[in-house]
Amino acid sequence: MSAAAESYGPGGGSRLIFGCMGLGGAWNTDPVSKADVAAAHQAVDAALEAGIRLFDHADIYRHGKAEAVFGTVLKERPGLRESIAIQTKCGIRLGEPGIPGHYDLDKATILARVDESLRRLGTEQVEVLLLHRPDPLLEPDEVAAAFAELRAAGKVRSFGVSNMSGEQMRLLQGSLDEPLVANQLEMSLARLDWLESGVLVNHPDGRGVSFPHGTLEYCRENGVELQAWGALAQGVFSGTASAASSSDELATADLVTQLAEARSTSPEAIVLGWLMKHPARIRPVIGTTNPERIRACAGAEEQAALMSRTDWYGLWSSVRGRPLP
Repeated sequence: MSAAAESYGPGGGSRLIFGCMGLGGAWNTDPVSKADVAAAHQAVDAALEAGIRLFDHADIYRHGKAEAVFGTVLKERPGLRESIAIQTKCGIRLGEPGIPGHYDLDKATILARVDESLRRLGTEQVEVLLLHRPDPLLEPDEVAAAFAELRAAGKVRSFGVSNMSGEQMRLLQGSLDEPLVANQLEMSLARLDWLESGVLVNHPDGRGVSFPHGTLEYCRENGVELQAWGALAQGVFSGTASAASSSDELATADLVTQLAEARSTSPEAIVLGWLMKHPARIRPVIGTTNPERIRACAGAEEQAALMSRTDWYGLWSSVRGRPLP
């Protein structure tokens, strides 16, 4: 982890991140219910027990209800805010009647959306703000001006991106006077393009890989923390067998179970430990709100340290279903 990334959170704690997208009830604009608040408390408790101290949000999650219910949790638990770090995202505008969904990273929009997130969360500052997705109309100097204003006002401590390539980051960084600290990307044992792009250079199969080659290398070279959303792969390898959709996934789920049983740990810890074994020091974002599954993730960092090269490649080879080139 880069020095810049380390500066935005409290000391200690796990490398895991709790993703709050599942908090707040259904994806609608109904008010947050007492049951939603109770479920959020349970999920936060489980995350804290697992050593998690960084909580990941976005302004659009559950139409803002994920931030709102988390804000209620903070209000009902004095002192919690001082022991955790919060990051949120902006840049995606959900579709409305007559207005299609789109991206908006204009300065005025960034400033307004951060103020809305702070109000819902009931806090004066977030440790990290991520730009949620690339906006083709993005003007780097406008983004830089927004970042500078937010930092000067004490509303955001550090800035990063999500779902951006290395070249997009390079363009944006050229206008910034401080380093981007994180890039959040979909990476898991089920979504392998981030790995495949690096080994399929000069190989015909590389034409089917969508991950922009060089992005991991850019982040590692520039000390940008890599965060993996979708890290548990929706339970394909650590849930029920019915979650798997192919024979390769079924075989890999069996292999995960065998490794977990041999090491007296959980399948979740094996799946996340596989990600965390990578030398880029990936930080998985845990998306489940099931307290039992959240707690089951606690041993991931230990499993990453214990995992052999043979086991790591064995899982990758199993799920890809064919030998490496």
